[in-house]
Amino acid sequence: MKGTLLLIWLCAICFELTAQALEITGVQDTYKGTVGETVRAPLRFTNHSDKPITVYLRRSGGQLGTSQKSFFCRGGHCLDGAVQDIILKLDPGQTVSDLEIALEAGLVPGLSTMRYMAVNRANPSEVVEFDLNFIVEERQRQSTLYNSRYITIQDVYPNPASDAYAYVDYRILEDQVAARIVVHSVLGNIMGEYELPSFESQAKIMTGNLNPGIYFYTLYIDGEAVMTRKLIVSR
Repeated sequence: MKGTLLLIWLCAICFELTAQALEITGVQDTYKGTVGETVRAPLRFTNHSDKPITVYLRRSGGQLGTSQKSFFCRGGHCLDGAVQDIILKLDPGQTVSDLEIALEAGLVPGLSTMRYMAVNRANPSEVVEFDLNFIVEERQRQSTLYNSRYITIQDVYPNPASDAYAYVDYRILEDQVAARIVVHSVLGNIMGEYELPSFESQAKIMTGNLNPGIYFYTLYIDGEAVMTRKLIVSR
């Protein structure tokens, strides 16, 4: 009888230790962003056991807007939005802190919630579920940087830019006008060129591939530079 009780007690201890192997930290109550931005939720996964573990993380539910997309990002690289699960391998005592879940906030303000489930493959009964709540707010109106009979263009936002893209709103008033934005470094090296079609009203400027620092963007109309402003990239 004593041997049986001892065995049950030891099994209970083993189960408790196994159940405590995986810890997820960094989850906030809410994450805030504005329309058109990418909002990021950084997470930390820690293996408290003395054995390697493999964690299966998947999106298990939630509600997104029709213009929104969610992504897994690791080490600054984001997977395709169609990928809804990811596998993490953690050595004993290791903490993985380069994983982010990103939300492309879309065009409409509101509240979006995503539910995730993490399973320790070595112990399938060890399941950690958590919700990520994203509040998307209206973007504050940007100041007009340039206004003529050909084009009206607003300030680039966000500036400083810390995500994959910055945005600029504009309106072409003459269909025949050829307008573009050129981003260049402080040394004058061209880092990107972006056409401004008359049938659109917003341009995406890629900033995720730029090192943190100061850049400049110039508006060209029919090949002539008409305006230059500063763009700051931060991380």
